[in-house]
Amino acid sequence: MRGNDGQQDGVFSYVSLEQRVPASHPLRAIRKMVDEALGQLSGRFEQLYAATGRPSIAPEKLLRALLLQALYGKRSERLLMEELDYSLLFRWFVGLAMDDEVWDATVFSKNRDRLIGGEIASQFFLAVQGQLASSGLLSDEHFTVDGTMLEAWASRRSFHAKAEPPQRGSGQGGKRLLRDTHESGSDPEARLYRKCNAGAAKPSYLGHVLMENQHGLIVGACVSEAGTRAEREAALRLLDGARGQPGRTLAADKQYQEREFVRALRERGIVPHIAEYERGQLQRRNSLRAEERNSVEFVRSQRKRKLVEQSFAWIKHWAGFRQVKLRSRRKVEWLFQIAAAAYNLVRWNRLRLSVA
Repeated sequence: MRGNDGQQDGVFSYVSLEQRVPASHPLRAIRKMVDEALGQLSGRFEQLYAATGRPSIAPEKLLRALLLQALYGKRSERLLMEELDYSLLFRWFVGLAMDDEVWDATVFSKNRDRLIGGEIASQFFLAVQGQLASSGLLSDEHFTVDGTMLEAWASRRSFHAKAEPPQRGSGQGGKRLLRDTHESGSDPEARLYRKCNAGAAKPSYLGHVLMENQHGLIVGACVSEAGTRAEREAALRLLDGARGQPGRTLAADKQYQEREFVRALRERGIVPHIAEYERGQLQRRNSLRAEERNSVEFVRSQRKRKLVEQSFAWIKHWAGFRQVKLRSRRKVEWLFQIAAAAYNLVRWNRLRLSVA
């Protein structure tokens, strides 16, 4: 018998949002972990908001919405609010009832800036990391560090000469470089950078991650101004700020094959497992000892370090970091750490399902 295509709105709905989301949906496990992490930040949220006045967007709802933006690749806040308006799954994850009004995109962005001022992203990342550590998924022995270019929200044409360039530059011997004499009018902290000599220089930042090699989970994330020494300097900061022991070995690509960096690792009790130059004049840059390059762990570290590229690919494709949409290094780093936490949640859920 043919069904009737007539449509009539019901006055009441007897199926709640909780019932509409399947018990096996991957967001259920992620939501439980996110709620536990946000519960640990409740005291921090209290410090950011006044005790009186008009209530703003709940920071818990705002952070859940930002995670959805990364998990589902919503490029802008406007698109996120549009989907949040009609998607029951999004409403359930964020914590909105079916009849709750969705926020204006501009209001949402302004409330997000309040959390940026409170350094909430790094605390949320650590709270998620603590749960991963308690579940036994984080290794404290073998790590990998790497960096990637993040194209800034600025054009090369926006660069102009500084009104008062410094007398002494930041180059070797006080040489004045382009970054000393010129800056972008759109994002003054962005620097012209290119991946290789054949590529075009673009206004960029550098995103850095420290990954444990056992399961490919991120244990440290930061953003720096683009530069030739930025990757090695950021690597040492991430190692010094890592929870617990900094690890027994550190894998990296050839960009980290520099004598001072290798010496700094050994001073921290870390064995360098850095890829070496094979032939030509660059071979003289190799700084590893024979026992380091000939060990079985070196081969294993070089194979495992390629997992870090998966995190960069996910962050750029899904979390919208092919070109960042915020300006200033601090804001870009804040959102980068949210994206790193989102990647860990996705990675954790896949590991959980594979074990089950």
